[in-house]
Amino acid sequence: MKNTNYSVKKYHSYGILMLALLLCSSANAKVEHWVGAAASVGEWSMLPSGSNYSASLGVSGGLGFQYELQAGKTQSPLRFLLDVGAGVNGGMTAYRQSSDITEVLPGQKDVSGDYFDYVYEITNRRDRYNNVALHMPLMVGLQYRRFYMLAGIKLYANIWTQARSTASLSTYGHYEQYIGMSPDGSGNLRNMPEYQFFSDKSLETKVKTSLNLDADASLEIGARLGMLTSAIGYDVPKRNIEYRIAVFADYGLRDLHNKGTVEKALDMPSLYDTDKGSKDYVYKTETMVDKNHLVMNDIMSTAGFADEVKNLMVGVKFTVLFQLPEEGKCVICRDSYNTSIRSYGGSRAGMKYEE
Repeated sequence: MKNTNYSVKKYHSYGILMLALLLCSSANAKVEHWVGAAASVGEWSMLPSGSNYSASLGVSGGLGFQYELQAGKTQSPLRFLLDVGAGVNGGMTAYRQSSDITEVLPGQKDVSGDYFDYVYEITNRRDRYNNVALHMPLMVGLQYRRFYMLAGIKLYANIWTQARSTASLSTYGHYEQYIGMSPDGSGNLRNMPEYQFFSDKSLETKVKTSLNLDADASLEIGARLGMLTSAIGYDVPKRNIEYRIAVFADYGLRDLHNKGTVEKALDMPSLYDTDKGSKDYVYKTETMVDKNHLVMNDIMSTAGFADEVKNLMVGVKFTVLFQLPEEGKCVICRDSYNTSIRSYGGSRAGMKYEE
């Protein structure tokens, strides 16, 4: 089935581009070219769906360079804007799990052949993500006197992302047959490392991913700074530098999942299965551990931890733009005019010229 949403977005983009070309090619339009730099700071979140986590909370900052085309009638306060550029963003965001997790692995069998339920509890779970990304904006918009608005797409390439997960792990065995005979009468056996029963083990796993592509829908609303005329919005006096302050929001359109290399969270003792009667034999719950270590999943690199993860960034942006020199058409240049005045004694004093 054909993707109609994609077709609508594609033709909408073509329409905006055609409008820009028509406006810029109009005989009555004056076109100006500007280049500049921008700095931004804001809040960065990753929004998961189908997960026990809610949105993360963090900070982000960025620097960028941009080219802007401004087009409009000379005496009109309305300007068409077209922006392209490149920049870099860096940020940190973190999740805090809202509740502790208790999992039960029933029907386990220990060295003596007794069955028990293996219970492990995860508490104080924290996930922190550090990210460095390159971005390329393609924005169109309008400027009316002091105020302006830009909307478009920002292409992101997350060139380096690290997830760091920490938690505390406690495990114990629940033996139905030992109820009333265990230290607390519950049938739970704790603090027996040879069975992997321990309390408050510190866990930490780091996962690195790279070259993760994203496309963000972007909106920027702001104002030019400085004294302006009330009629057409030009600076007073007309300057070739513009200062802007704005608020912006970028929302990711793609799922950010990207499998990375997982570091182990906890070393586990070796498994001796040749002699189960040996004092060095350690029972291992194979459903819980992977070979000789334990790992923790994170929301970015494990697809099963969340159905989708989307990017969200909101903040404040400051921009400085410099107008590129314009090459005007000279009818009678000032030097030639002054020469003519001196040569002919001012006989051409009424002749008009343009600078």
